[in-house]
Amino acid sequence: MIPYGRQSISDADIDAVVSVLHSDFLTQGPQVPLFEQNIADITKSSFAVAANSATSLLHAACIALGVTEKALVWTSPISFVASSNCALYCGAEIDFVDIDPQTANMCPIALAEKLAIAAKKGALPKVIIAVHMAGHSCDMLQISALARQYGVKVIEDAAHAIGGHYLNSPIGSCQYSDITVFSFHPVKIITTAEGGVATTNDPLLAKSMALTCSHGITKKQTELLNPDEGGWYYEQHALGFNYRMTDLQAALGNSQLNVLSTFISKRNALALEYQQQFNDTQIKVVTPLEDTLSAYHLLLVRLPKGCNRKQIFEKMREAGIGVHVHYIPIHLQPYYQELGFKKGDFPQAEAYYQSCLTLPLFPDLTSEELAFICDTLKELIK
Repeated sequence: MIPYGRQSISDADIDAVVSVLHSDFLTQGPQVPLFEQNIADITKSSFAVAANSATSLLHAACIALGVTEKALVWTSPISFVASSNCALYCGAEIDFVDIDPQTANMCPIALAEKLAIAAKKGALPKVIIAVHMAGHSCDMLQISALARQYGVKVIEDAAHAIGGHYLNSPIGSCQYSDITVFSFHPVKIITTAEGGVATTNDPLLAKSMALTCSHGITKKQTELLNPDEGGWYYEQHALGFNYRMTDLQAALGNSQLNVLSTFISKRNALALEYQQQFNDTQIKVVTPLEDTLSAYHLLLVRLPKGCNRKQIFEKMREAGIGVHVHYIPIHLQPYYQELGFKKGDFPQAEAYYQSCLTLPLFPDLTSEELAFICDTLKELIK
């Protein structure tokens, strides 16, 4: 089976992890702060905070930005449920902004209209979580401008997007947001097995997220509220969680960062091959905005009207091609329907879902495999 995504692990990656296994630190050692600094350097951000998952960091980011039971958070309905669950963890209310069907990302026009209505009602969100679907950056220039206009904070959910660029800035520079969150799940661009990093340019936000991810505890002398009693001393300043990344994970991440640019180049080259394969067909590849470099975590296509996607999905799987669907609109999940959302609330997201299909994309995918995938799909479309 050709999977829709797959990690690429080298001998150098294995050696890096084995080296930690032979060291004095398996959990909180030197690899974690090194990984944080490496991510900060790559993204040109001031601070980076590592954790055991991007989901944990989305939660920590919401806490840092003051999301509470009285707050309202907006995000995209086309994403994994973590993008909205993080607000619910804080007891906040969640709502969604419909997508641009061309990019599958939050639509700035829909956002502008929704913000204008919310302002009149006195019901503006505390935070907007903009999801970079498939590694394609949202139109952050417009989203950022709208957020500033209405006094709203912005989190970039860049779980798919490490190594990508928007205009002339690396995704994660936080030029257009308060916090950016990356994921390093095995099928993402690089992996730490499980794990994530949040970037920010605000020292107070970085401090808050670091506290949240480590039980709310600090040992830093400059942050202690009482006299330091000795080398064992620590203080709990907030109600935190055990969201910490291990040195084993960070070592793998540090090694993978050495080939990040190579992975991005390969993914973009394969995405171009897909586009060329489908040029003269009714199959449409979901592509990024101009003046951006996508990380191309996923290769998304939209099938022609009238296609039986379920049948195509099953036939592709039978042919040994691990197609997938990203994503079921969050507001159509039973849990969210119990919160009051219903079919028809976000028509562009629902229309996208009805026609989308995810095709395999990972650095080790060969041109021969890609041609087989495309030929099989084109034949089924016929």
